[in-house]
Amino acid sequence: PSVTSSEEQTEGQRSTLECSTPYVCPWSEIVLHWEGYDPHVSKVSSHVQLDTSGVSHQVNLTSSFSWKDHSKKLLCEVSHGSKKASTEVVLRVRHPPKDTQVSLSPSSGNIGVGDAVTLSCEVGSSHPPVAGYRWYKDGVAVGTERVLTLRSVRREDHGWYHCEAQNALGTGVSHPVTLRVFSAEISASPATEVLEGTATTLSCDVPGREGHPEELTYTWYKNGAWLKEGPAHTLLFPAVAAGDAGYYSCQVANSQGNDTAQAISLSVTYPPRIPTLTLFQETQGGRLVIVRCTVDSHPPATLAIDHDSTVLATSGPQVALNQRLGVTASRNSLRLEIRDAGPRDSGKYGCTASNVHGNASATKVLVTRATQLLIQPSAEVPEGTKVTLTCVGTGDTEEELLYTWYRNSRRLQESSFPTLEFPSVCGDDAGAFQCQVQSRNGSDMSEAVPLRVLYPPRQPVLSSFLQSRGGRLGIIQCSVESDPESNLTLRRGDDVIGCTWGCPQATNPRVQVTRSYNSLKVEIRDVVVEDEGIYLCQAGNTQGSASATVDFQA
Repeated sequence: PSVTSSEEQTEGQRSTLECSTPYVCPWSEIVLHWEGYDPHVSKVSSHVQLDTSGVSHQVNLTSSFSWKDHSKKLLCEVSHGSKKASTEVVLRVRHPPKDTQVSLSPSSGNIGVGDAVTLSCEVGSSHPPVAGYRWYKDGVAVGTERVLTLRSVRREDHGWYHCEAQNALGTGVSHPVTLRVFSAEISASPATEVLEGTATTLSCDVPGREGHPEELTYTWYKNGAWLKEGPAHTLLFPAVAAGDAGYYSCQVANSQGNDTAQAISLSVTYPPRIPTLTLFQETQGGRLVIVRCTVDSHPPATLAIDHDSTVLATSGPQVALNQRLGVTASRNSLRLEIRDAGPRDSGKYGCTASNVHGNASATKVLVTRATQLLIQPSAEVPEGTKVTLTCVGTGDTEEELLYTWYRNSRRLQESSFPTLEFPSVCGDDAGAFQCQVQSRNGSDMSEAVPLRVLYPPRQPVLSSFLQSRGGRLGIIQCSVESDPESNLTLRRGDDVIGCTWGCPQATNPRVQVTRSYNSLKVEIRDVVVEDEGIYLCQAGNTQGSASATVDFQA
């Protein structure tokens, strides 16, 4: 049979295919028919011509073809019994792109920031072929290639993607596909810096969290230490405190893996707490007073120190200072030095701290002594040094004053001279000295000032005895007077029995050594004849040395 049809059909339009033979056999069993068509949308008609103008048998197939019929094969067949002959027709149905889909790669696992991702626009069928593509993200055009490549994914690439494929007959539109970027990020509300007491929320989010296909687990950390874990993506502070300040990070996990957000700093601001105010008066000479104020606040506070309501120093713009005052300021700290201090510097000292959130203050009373005691050349001298103690008062220089000296609170002497001299000071002269100045207006006592005299060891006191009760126990004890402390060493011949420090432990299990300040005690258990002999105790310090011996008899 022969087939007559147009080269291409258009989807949705009815067209007719003609199948015919140039002969007719009216009384035979020859059959001419179509095969492979859809009877629901097709109509078949038959026509026989048998006259003087010509002879033919024609079967027409009229149908409305769809894109699914494209490239489909139809057969026009003539048969007589088991004998058959046929002609094949391949349908060419013109249609716009169909079955348009987006293919995402990788298709499984978490996609993180920096990963490479490709989105391919796949078309099931198109005739004529696709002429162009368009990509859209959240409805905004982003590309015109068949394959959209994201070489290094950003957090902002998360969203809905779909593609359009176009040919001369129309456009095929895919269903949207979600590109999920698994990237954790922390945000703070109302801000990363908040006032103490403010309700504050830290949120740990991945893009598309609310529409995520599986449950997420959140682990919170503060300053690198584990804080809490669970399904909640927020960390709530109903009234944030100063102690809540720090660096916070979170880890988000699902069945495919996890991602840790970059830490953010939560800063809590608060007004100054009560300042710490300390007053110090130098005892050696007593002419220096130090006033120090420190405070806890955020942001840092401006500090001011006042004396009887007169501002002497600030950590901000400096006030006019006189030559007796020195100021040192650092973060939340202010130090005031008052040189040549005297009674005029007594009184109430205050420290005020203030920042944008408030202020606080503290006060203390300083009582400076009018009488001061000076030791020359130093309050710590070697034995034999000439030492002069001077009592400095503030009375009328034309008035005759009476000076009374004390050592360790015991009266030493009284005179009209303001000095106490030791031409060659010795260890016994050491102690805490005070002087009292008497005038017509009354008297004033200085602070106690210690004088330390360094001297070598005196002759050690070495004793021994034998205790027979409960076993034979020998005890040898050496003690000495010195300043600084002496190192005591007990020897028997060339053997070191024990020392205060710096010698090996006793190897004899019968010997036990007890050490204390300037004293060494050696106990010998189960004394035998070999323990008898001369024992030498040596004492030494930075000033010199001394020794003593004892004859130990069992």
